[in-house]
Amino acid sequence: MADREAIARQWLSAIHRLPLERPVRIMNVCGGHERAISQAGLRSVLPEQVGLIAGPGCPVCVCPEQDVWLAIRLALDQGVTLVAFGDMLRVPVNVPVGEPRSLAEAAASGADVRPVATPVEAVRIARQEPHRQVVFFAAGFETTMAPVAATLAEAHLSGQMPDNFSVLLSGRLTWPAVAKLLDSGQAAFDALIAPGHVAAVMGADEWQFVPQQHGLPAAVASFEPAGLLAAMHSVLAQVIDGVARLDNCYPEVVRPAGNPVARRWLGEVFRVTDAGWRGIGTMPASGYDWHDDWRELDARVRFPVSEDPQRRRAGDMPPGCDCAKVVLGQIDPDQCRLYGRACTPRKPVGPCMVSDEGACHIWWMSGRRHAEQVA
Repeated sequence: MADREAIARQWLSAIHRLPLERPVRIMNVCGGHERAISQAGLRSVLPEQVGLIAGPGCPVCVCPEQDVWLAIRLALDQGVTLVAFGDMLRVPVNVPVGEPRSLAEAAASGADVRPVATPVEAVRIARQEPHRQVVFFAAGFETTMAPVAATLAEAHLSGQMPDNFSVLLSGRLTWPAVAKLLDSGQAAFDALIAPGHVAAVMGADEWQFVPQQHGLPAAVASFEPAGLLAAMHSVLAQVIDGVARLDNCYPEVVRPAGNPVARRWLGEVFRVTDAGWRGIGTMPASGYDWHDDWRELDARVRFPVSEDPQRRRAGDMPPGCDCAKVVLGQIDPDQCRLYGRACTPRKPVGPCMVSDEGACHIWWMSGRRHAEQVA
């Protein structure tokens, strides 16, 4: 630990020695990076010219509201056992007052809703309870969808896929959100810290489009302060030198082409398709859908549910919630109108306050209160 702290201090000193002549805004895509930055207090020790912007790397935050609503209805109306990763149980949806607005509230109303930590656990529940239909609500980015694909493929190839098991798929890819920001010409950042875990699966080269197509410095970072500071130093030095490249500052884990086994399973089970992001809209080639050979596992086919056309604000963020702007790095979490007022981790209104990868939740748990209190 002492060596890691010493290395972090060395990188921090090196950053302070850089001859920065203008403010530089760095977006860190990953929610795990944002959590590490906030817990280590890095914003408070960096030069004042360096601004860190939380990015779109929170799968809970961008999971379509309609998908969460569908999971709730499956649990309440279809009599299934609905299993999901723990953070998804508290994500609120837009429904009339008095109706369950999250999977947790559906469970309180009598639905069989259970948290799981891994896709293996979800399949195991179906095997252990063959008399019940089990639906796995699989929401997440590439780092989640790769083990989901591998688990399904292993169960299928071994002939042990339970007949009573299906999946409500809500997987997303990380890079299209950054591409959308850059293509819009309204990106509020000058350099990018690319997500280490996603790059470990998909490869560092997936982020080459940032310097090659948009001329912005980029670096892949680990999740310790020393690794994050090394990546920050890299992109700041690139800004000073007037060059833009992709620097892999996590070489012990990340390879240029990623993990070939994980990528193979993703490609065999899923296909990439256009997909909706909550509060943001549909982005091309940003989601996972089933290949035809795997469609029999699709819970949307097995349990067709028609959405209420009268449901207000379907697909949107809750009224007053600025979570979409936070996800896109357009505002800081404490600039949301509901932050810390109507919306706290104990009683979240928007999805960014639910997950420990959500920027609002991270900032609040790190002690950051309202913007005017720290101005």
